[in-house]
Amino acid sequence: MRYMIIVKASPESEAGAMPSEERLAEMAAYHEELAKAGVLLDGSGLKRSAEGWKVQYRGGKRQVVDGPFTEAKEMIAGYTLIQVKSREEALEWTRRFPNPRGNDLDCEIEVRRLFELEDFEPKEAVQRFRDIGMGGKEG
Repeated sequence: MRYMIIVKASPESEAGAMPSEERLAEMAAYHEELAKAGVLLDGSGLKRSAEGWKVQYRGGKRQVVDGPFTEAKEMIAGYTLIQVKSREEALEWTRRFPNPRGNDLDCEIEVRRLFELEDFEPKEAVQRFRDIGMGGKEG
């Protein structure tokens, strides 16, 4: 089972502020624990929305909209991907995730399970994803 730990954007991250050395050290220690346990797949921070864009699909047309975007609480500032054997194991790891803003500031992370190719009926389109190495492995 793969899970994405989603770090929500904050006013600081949207302003382009870099994490403090203390915050980076906490995150590094946590990710080192994930790696030692063999459950870490990937993780990274995202640059502020002012450096990104959205593609909106409306009425059969596509439109590119440049950032910044107004609702910081709706945006993602970073993520960590883990692969674990159960929801309970994922829950235990995420309970230990360091507060991205620091222990004295309000913050939240969101955790979502990724689809595995095994979740879909075995059809040609699903096999095409498998052939290019997408979809993870059940674990």
